[in-house]
Amino acid sequence: MGGESNKVFTLSEVSQHNNAKDCWLVIHGKVYNVTKFLEDHPGGDDVLLSSTGKDASNDFDDIGHSTSAVAMMDEFYVGDIDSSSIPSKVAYTPPNQPKYNQDKTPEFIIRILQFLVPLFILGLAAGIHFYTKSK
Repeated sequence: MGGESNKVFTLSEVSQHNNAKDCWLVIHGKVYNVTKFLEDHPGGDDVLLSSTGKDASNDFDDIGHSTSAVAMMDEFYVGDIDSSSIPSKVAYTPPNQPKYNQDKTPEFIIRILQFLVPLFILGLAAGIHFYTKSK
């Protein structure tokens, strides 16, 4: 882990590192600089960025990281958090995760197709019914 004497940060100091170019997290009383890991994080950088400025221990534990992921954290360790700087009662807010849209099709196109495709099938069925009935 870190050097001989571990640096102690306050939550307000860690909170200043809250963007894609400088991202620090507080997990289980330790401070991690995960900036270099943002692009490689399997859950995406948004999950890490949304966990800045607070104690992200619950977010980290809820995911159920592997032992290799936990061991990997050592290389990002920069110091400890001053526990007195963390509010004792904070409402838990889960990290924001973008809605998954595999094909990246805009939502309004999907809604239009959800209306038009059944309408087309109904019209096709009615056309076949009248065409075969007239013979």
